[in-house]
Amino acid sequence: MKDSDRKILRQAGKRITPQRLLILETMREAGGHLDADEIYRLAKQKAPRLSLSTVYRTINVLKEVGVIKELHLGEEHHHYELRGEKGHHHLICQGCGKVVEFECPFSQELLRDLGKEYDFEITGIRLDLTGYCAECQQKDQR
Repeated sequence: MKDSDRKILRQAGKRITPQRLLILETMREAGGHLDADEIYRLAKQKAPRLSLSTVYRTINVLKEVGVIKELHLGEEHHHYELRGEKGHHHLICQGCGKVVEFECPFSQELLRDLGKEYDFEITGIRLDLTGYCAECQQKDQR
């Protein structure tokens, strides 16, 4: 776990528990977007006695203090990723649910220009583009 995560938990008055450390470590190692079941499955390999309810409670605490964020990527269940990761956006396949992260060098410029034009303090951007990946496009052509 990063020292900054420990500091955030402490400042929020939250204890630094082995479960919280494990969940954050699991998310860092796996990278990308994980749902609660994926986090549970990966973390359980290191801590076989871990319960799914503990994972959900821990996710809620980590969301509350701002260490992770919840994403809704066009599916019925939620995905989670660590905050503070380099800004990125998502391509989401409507066929298979595949998520591809991409960076857009123009997004920060866009935020600055729009904020200035409309006298608006923009604190973030989330861009999710939906469509079909190459594999799903191939399946449709058959």
